[in-house]
Amino acid sequence: MLPYLLSVLATALALLVVDIVLPGVNLANFPAALLAGVIIGVVNGAVKPFLQLVSLPVTILTFGLFALVVNGFCFWLASVVTPGFQVSGFLGFLIGPIILSVGSTFLNGFLAKETGESTAIETGD
Repeated sequence: MLPYLLSVLATALALLVVDIVLPGVNLANFPAALLAGVIIGVVNGAVKPFLQLVSLPVTILTFGLFALVVNGFCFWLASVVTPGFQVSGFLGFLIGPIILSVGSTFLNGFLAKETGESTAIETGD
């Protein structure tokens, strides 16, 4: 249970960084970031595999670039479901998930090192 909580915390903190860096991503407060972290995990676990399978031919034709669109769509879908979390604009849609992925990977590694726990839960991007 602790690895999952640390992963959600890392995702929430990375979302706050995305909120600061990108003008198209808005978070109301830290509880909204925590809820968004949970919902992003659920969307990436439930919806994203289906979207990746359906879009596989297009992803192959675009040499993998369409995967950025799938990531952006999942990021946007999480914002639709989460109150206090909004994604708007092209930069928020495409660049937001990239910054989120880099930030949450770094924070997951840091938290795992500090606590001695493995946080190998997929946060998604």
